[in-house]
Amino acid sequence: MSEKIGVVGAGLMGAEIALVFALAGHDVLLSDRTAAELKTALERLARVLDRGIGRGFYKEEEKPAALARIRTTTTLDDFADRDFVTEAVFENEAVKAEVYRALDRVCAPHCILASNTSTIPISTVASYVGEARRPYFIGTHYFSPASRMKLVEVIPAFETAPDVVETALRLCREADKVPVRVKDVAGFAVNRMFLIFLQEAVRLVDEGVATVEDIDTACKLGLGHPMGPFELMDATTSRLVLQASEILFDAYGERFRPPALLKQRVRAGYVGGRGGKGWRK
Repeated sequence: MSEKIGVVGAGLMGAEIALVFALAGHDVLLSDRTAAELKTALERLARVLDRGIGRGFYKEEEKPAALARIRTTTTLDDFADRDFVTEAVFENEAVKAEVYRALDRVCAPHCILASNTSTIPISTVASYVGEARRPYFIGTHYFSPASRMKLVEVIPAFETAPDVVETALRLCREADKVPVRVKDVAGFAVNRMFLIFLQEAVRLVDEGVATVEDIDTACKLGLGHPMGPFELMDATTSRLVLQASEILFDAYGERFRPPALLKQRVRAGYVGGRGGKGWRK
């Protein structure tokens, strides 16, 4: 069975989620605000595939077939024929709410809506669609880079139908991912653990226990992590880490209070990201 897949948001996560489904043989529609952003996303996916081919992760013939399965659009009206749509926009509840209200109006009644939010409870996000849609709403939290990382947290909301959960689990497995079912709480499972880890890394630097570079080296060699915490924050941006920390601080209290140094650096513009100043650059 090959569902028609939609992905809203062509940033780092959304574009690679689209690629995951395209590699699994699905017809994929990828949207963003402008044609220029979509062009950039497709160019980035071509480079992802080239690197993967060079490392033996993909075969040469998979590249043109996968890219040909991804169409792009700047209007959500084109999602009317989709069976399964994943939202991967900015980690801001108001932004997501706007997207879901639009998708609820446009998508067919049977269409499943999935959120890639990393911290906001799925039932909270599901409140922005009508009651008839809520059984078809679920969380599917991928990890960066989505083209390589196997794990997907699958999070049913309060009203998610059992067959919708099974469909999400099946689609993940068919896309060569390993889904784990997680209770609908703020931060889910992995990010609740990982944000504590990132915050403690910042505190170690602030206290002068070790340098940014040495902590990254220690985590890679001592814990087997593919990237150190500061390398990761530079890749995903410290702004996103601060936003997630503030959401979990609001949900759980003092144990997730963002470190003062993290807040200070974000406010000063040291957030990382493509070409930006961060912890290591």
